[in-house]
Amino acid sequence: MHREHLVETAPGVRLWVEERGAADAPALLLVMGAQASGLAWPGELVDALAAHHRVIRYDHRDTGRSTWSYETEPYAITDLARDALAVLDALGVERAHLVGMSLGGMLAQLLLADHPERVLSATLIGTCALSTTPYTAPDGTATPVEDLPGIDPRILEMWANRPEDLDEAGELEWRVEHWRLLHGDALPFDAEAVREQERRILAHTGHARVSTAHAQASPDGMVRTEALAATKVPVLVVSATAEPVFPPPHARHLAQVIRGARVVEVPGMGHALPAPVLGPLAEAILRHTGA
Repeated sequence: MHREHLVETAPGVRLWVEERGAADAPALLLVMGAQASGLAWPGELVDALAAHHRVIRYDHRDTGRSTWSYETEPYAITDLARDALAVLDALGVERAHLVGMSLGGMLAQLLLADHPERVLSATLIGTCALSTTPYTAPDGTATPVEDLPGIDPRILEMWANRPEDLDEAGELEWRVEHWRLLHGDALPFDAEAVREQERRILAHTGHARVSTAHAQASPDGMVRTEALAATKVPVLVVSATAEPVFPPPHARHLAQVIRGARVVEVPGMGHALPAPVLGPLAEAILRHTGA
């Protein structure tokens, strides 16, 4: 079944929410990254998960069909985590499996740290740990969190030099080139598939305006070192071997700082969800939620 809703998560804030799968199946909440609509979760992946789960995906504030309000009502990143919880509340979901990508992986960590009673399991993709504990390499070398490898300079340059006032065609092509870099260098890049997905997102959103709300939103109060080290929620960390935003040491660091976390490697995967990784990713998620 396919169901759509507009859910109020805060005064004056309504989020677009979609459900797929049987209403009585275990709930699974997909939490996307910064500035990304819920439609950035590929339909093929959503359908694979919906064969076993009541899959819920949504548009963050300032994306897609949800309220665009940051310019008049600024909010913090922690408010986006409260939105995710409010989506579950609105749909009557007591406990859910969480799958978070990039910023969504950070929001998932906030939920499993602050509201573990609401989380059945968490799968973290393309993200970093909300912990100050240093990373210990296989040879025993300790690396402070701030010294872990950072974002590919090509991506930083693209962000810094984003053209203003692009028309819809120009915005579409900028997004395709952005995804080309996020994709990583290991797997072939299917520009036409990405272009088609971004066309769907533009049509869903209804305009080609760009928001930088999530880049501007305050990250204060996000560290959860002690709670992550003590959690009893089962956590799976996806290690993407070609990840250009949070390179592989970040996945291993996550698994070190989150109690009991397991790592699964998806060869060739970058900071994106192209067709070749969807099968292995769905299999890993379903094995984790089924356990």
